[in-house]
Amino acid sequence: MFSRRIALMLSLAAGLVWIGAPSHAQTQGPEALIKQVSTEVLDAVKADKSIKAGDVNKIIALVDAKVMPHVNFQRMTSAAVGRYWRQATPEQQKRLQDEFKVLLVRTYSGALAQVQNQTVQVKPMRGSADDAEVIVKTEVRGQGDPIQLDYRLEKTSNGWKIYDVNVLGVWLVQNYQNSFAQEIGANGIDGLIAKLAERNKAAGARS
Repeated sequence: MFSRRIALMLSLAAGLVWIGAPSHAQTQGPEALIKQVSTEVLDAVKADKSIKAGDVNKIIALVDAKVMPHVNFQRMTSAAVGRYWRQATPEQQKRLQDEFKVLLVRTYSGALAQVQNQTVQVKPMRGSADDAEVIVKTEVRGQGDPIQLDYRLEKTSNGWKIYDVNVLGVWLVQNYQNSFAQEIGANGIDGLIAKLAERNKAAGARS
């Protein structure tokens, strides 16, 4: 049950990262942005049976349509790849981002079916909205004890961008850093790309 709750919270976190907010969200402060998008994610999941059922193709289409204006996915991927990112060619970097996105979508899509009546409460933010980078903390409340989610955001010329999520003390990006580094160390950047593609293909065949 504990692992299922973690999977559920990660899916909500991923959903927040992947399902973007309306264009006017660019003018919002980080707390307001997180609150609005969190609520919209929960409402979208509850209202759409195919998303709740883990329809990967629909989730990916949703990602492609709405994620990029509100997430620095390049920063998220480069942080997961670590120091090897600078060694990758532009084509390799693109492949890494594409495969990493599919990996995350497939990892958490199944857990979306567990969303029921959760609500999100944003905690008061420490620091200032004038800071270049902030952490916004939230609690997801439903059955059982509240689960804390933390979001790292950066201020850009196009508004606030999410680039990492913390669930129960574990940052999403850090979840992959060690395994990515080991694969690159053994088989190079192309080896990691091939490994991710193979994993995604196998997951697609099972879905």
